[in-house]
Amino acid sequence: MGRPKAMLRIGASTLIERTAGELLRAFDDVVVVAAPETEGIALPALGAAAILRDSEAYRGPAEALARGLRAARHDVAFACSCDLPMLRAEVARRLIALIDDFDAVIPRVGNRLQLLHAVYRRRCADALDAMSARGERRLGALLEEITARVIDEAEYRRADPEALSCFNINTPGDYARATRMERDARR
Repeated sequence: MGRPKAMLRIGASTLIERTAGELLRAFDDVVVVAAPETEGIALPALGAAAILRDSEAYRGPAEALARGLRAARHDVAFACSCDLPMLRAEVARRLIALIDDFDAVIPRVGNRLQLLHAVYRRRCADALDAMSARGERRLGALLEEITARVIDEAEYRRADPEALSCFNINTPGDYARATRMERDARR
């Protein structure tokens, strides 16, 4: 995108404000893991969300997820990226309800695992740390270390019929689409 996605504006809010605000509607514990302050990204006020800063830039989502899980007050946490403009807390709550005895609940949508729109137990942080110690930075490698319940797309769409909650912004075209969807929703 050429700039920090968290600071992209959708309507009157940045993506990080939208994400934190949506999750704070349904959860009493929201942890934001952000780039180091040395990266010069000034985060807006995020209400009751706790903000953790990475010690180093560009260490990847596996290390950020481990830090966030350790900081969470509850054993089970919904984890997501900041670039989900249509995220709905109700979808996150439904995914959490599926955890049972699993370490994680991960949807598969569009034939892709949604690893940053998923539910994890705090103990997954240990597996993530072990991966990091081996030099493994791919978040997808976590599935080899834990017991995950992978939710197929049909089951996921019972909670999110249009799968908009896991729509993320990766390109300028995605950003334009998200802006149009937000504008259409206000009409």
